[in-house]
Amino acid sequence: MTILNEKTSQVLIIDVQERLLNAAFNKQTLEKKSVILSSAASILGIPVIVTEQYPKGLGNTIQPIKDALGEGAAYFEKTSFSAIENPNIASAVDKSARKQIVLFGIETHICVSQTANALISKGYDVTIISDACGSRAECEHTAGLERMKENGAHIITTEIALFEWLKSARHIKFKEVQALIK
Repeated sequence: MTILNEKTSQVLIIDVQERLLNAAFNKQTLEKKSVILSSAASILGIPVIVTEQYPKGLGNTIQPIKDALGEGAAYFEKTSFSAIENPNIASAVDKSARKQIVLFGIETHICVSQTANALISKGYDVTIISDACGSRAECEHTAGLERMKENGAHIITTEIALFEWLKSARHIKFKEVQALIK
């Protein structure tokens, strides 16, 4: 079992774009949890990489995530399902030298799953935030989570991630992060 650490984590947000989000079975929860995680990463200074699948056709990352991240995130376009197939994204992930990857986005069973599996095969410790992932159909979302778990990913929720990053109510940013979920 792996516990997240704010000093060794990086966040990879996969394709949370308008058209994809609007088609997700769990649109409201996915959007809310994605924004909470983005805000927490920003507050805690955790590096964030954001991917956009064919933005010309699917739109850009939703504005609430962009607002939560501010200037701190690196954005990359992609057309392959695994983000790691894009050498610029793979290089950005490697350059951070943080081996814990906190991964969420759309669609669970396609881009999130293929990215997770590629990262695991490269030796990364991958944690999937289940309530910040989505697919068009719930059965696809569930199957994607099961597949990633079988391949070695850890499956947790947004609140688990936040409190693992904080470790204690004495954390200097505790109240600021806690306010995200109140």
